[in-house]
Amino acid sequence: MKKLRKFLFLPLLILLAFTLTACGKSSGNVYQKVKQSKQIIWGVRADTRLFGLTNVKTGQIEGFEIDLAHALTKQMLGKDAKAEFVTTTANTRIPLLKNGNVDAMLATMTITPERAKQVTFSKPYFPAGSSLLVPDKSKIKNVKDLNGKVVLAVKGTTAVDDVHKYAPKAKVLQYDDYGQAMSALKANQGVALTTDNGLLAGIAQENPGYKLVGGVYSNAPYGIAVNKGQTDMIDHINQALNELQQNGTYDRLIKKWFAGIPGFSLKEC
Repeated sequence: MKKLRKFLFLPLLILLAFTLTACGKSSGNVYQKVKQSKQIIWGVRADTRLFGLTNVKTGQIEGFEIDLAHALTKQMLGKDAKAEFVTTTANTRIPLLKNGNVDAMLATMTITPERAKQVTFSKPYFPAGSSLLVPDKSKIKNVKDLNGKVVLAVKGTTAVDDVHKYAPKAKVLQYDDYGQAMSALKANQGVALTTDNGLLAGIAQENPGYKLVGGVYSNAPYGIAVNKGQTDMIDHINQALNELQQNGTYDRLIKKWFAGIPGFSLKEC
């Protein structure tokens, strides 16, 4: 009988060990892993113009964060190292990290105390803050004008809380992605779309007839995120960021993607 119990219990132990590994509980030292493989798997956006957007002609994701991921990978691991990408949304960024699907998250992720309880952030790599996108003929001038009105946002973004801080009487409708939110704005389901200024600049660029108003009403810089405990990884990311800023690569990438964009100031970078 004891042998039978042991025989039945062993597969359960194996299954448990496999489950923990699959769920990212035993990810080990991520930096040592990427150093050995010469490859970093980055979580990135594929739906966000200027930062990460799929080119329908080539099928490749293009944007500032994509270029920055390539530059960071080579700066950290050498010129022959490769950056691989897993696409994410605002809601799946932390789960992808916690499950071990990606090594680092570079996906318009605002540094917040709440998120810092679950992940570890790098130094800020992009200055951002919530702003408003409205039709050209809109009478909305700033965030306080949203009181008593419907404003559109994307689930999982800090802009949802920011609106409630500065316009507590506004009603916020949340969508799964920016494409849906922009379609709602065009359909007059809300008076404004709110999110980070850099994202709105990209949306405005591809949607004539819409503009940014009110400036930035919150301070919400972006940071690269890694799973808790990955000190080596975040230290090397910060070092690489410093080196890219010092050798001019960072400024070159910023100018490549954001120079001349209405509502965006290069002086903030």
